[in-house]
Amino acid sequence: MKTGSAWASALSQLDEAAAAMQLDPGVHEVLRNPRRALEVSVPTRMDDGTVTVFKGYRVHHNTSRGPSKGGIRYHPAVTLEEVKALAMWMTWKCAVVGIPFGGAKGGVVVEPRELSMGELQRMTRRYTSEILPFIGPERDIPAPDLGTNEQVMAWIMDTYSTREGFSVPGVVTGKPLAIGGSAGRNQATARGVMYITLATLKHRGRAIEDTRVVVQGYGNVGGGTVELLHEQGCRIVGVSDVKGGVYNPDGLTPEALRQHQADTGGLQGLEGAQDVTNEELLELDCDLLIPAAIEGQLTRLNADRVNASIIVEAANGPTEPEADEIFAQRGIAVVPDILANAGGVTVSYFEWVQDIQAYSWSEDEVNDRLRKIMEQSYVDVLAMGESRGVKMRTAATMLGVGRVAEAHATRGLYP
Repeated sequence: MKTGSAWASALSQLDEAAAAMQLDPGVHEVLRNPRRALEVSVPTRMDDGTVTVFKGYRVHHNTSRGPSKGGIRYHPAVTLEEVKALAMWMTWKCAVVGIPFGGAKGGVVVEPRELSMGELQRMTRRYTSEILPFIGPERDIPAPDLGTNEQVMAWIMDTYSTREGFSVPGVVTGKPLAIGGSAGRNQATARGVMYITLATLKHRGRAIEDTRVVVQGYGNVGGGTVELLHEQGCRIVGVSDVKGGVYNPDGLTPEALRQHQADTGGLQGLEGAQDVTNEELLELDCDLLIPAAIEGQLTRLNADRVNASIIVEAANGPTEPEADEIFAQRGIAVVPDILANAGGVTVSYFEWVQDIQAYSWSEDEVNDRLRKIMEQSYVDVLAMGESRGVKMRTAATMLGVGRVAEAHATRGLYP
């Protein structure tokens, strides 16, 4: 359970990196503040004829390196501070992997599972109409996030295109293939996590087949990570979804997990496995822990009880700063979110490039390009950490902040 705000964590990480790199105070102050933040009302006609007003947000953190880029999440706990933090992390993430985007994020305060498809579509189109001045293929390109998917992106694209009078596939990424989506996008974040995990294991001299893995979260990212790491030979010993998790020290198979979730709507009760809570899952005996749920899961309250020797952050902001310090003191390696889960935005960039060119790449091409970028980014972060004597999160943030600061300084301050 998180003990602080995501925005406080994001600012703390920026401040630590800025101090280590002796960042110009004026640039530091610019980067501590989002460029613009929009709060909108989203009135939606429900199936019974009543009107419910949802609250929505869209934040642009920085656009020095290019148009802003970031997901839209539908979740009842969405706040402006959370969206600001996620937008800031997106800025560093894009810079770390060297793609020409700045950071953005959006969200609607809603539980999407409680809406019918008709209500979800009407709410999405109204939210899109409210943020239309903020988005565009040269301005800000949304993508799926927690609680949204390719269908939601299709509705956003259609709403924007209807206003323009012609199809604009490049306004969003994570779309269905039928309307300009990219091969490989659906599993891109999970595949990026896999590439970074394999690079980490190789760097630390650990055999893949001897690595016991626990994954918190069984959505698109967590579920995909389970599948891909199992294919590589890792032993998946613990997995959880929002309702709780299961543990088997002898290993869990993706097929059994998939089937049980399809049959029961959850993971608990799986034959041959022990039920655990999400809190207990984080403390299981394992070699590698992959938080792939929501932010603020690893805190000062549970950091001492984590048994993994490596943490790879598939979620955004899962580790609070106090927990980070405890892990550093305990010698636990933390591969930060802005590196580990950058596969999604990297393939989103590929999708945007394909849309702009009206040309498509094969899935093998996409995956190979992704692998090269993720592996090089891992090497870049390691080199920064070793040269400056800082932990990986600070190194990744320094790398991202340095590239954004260089772009900001080169462009200058207007007026």
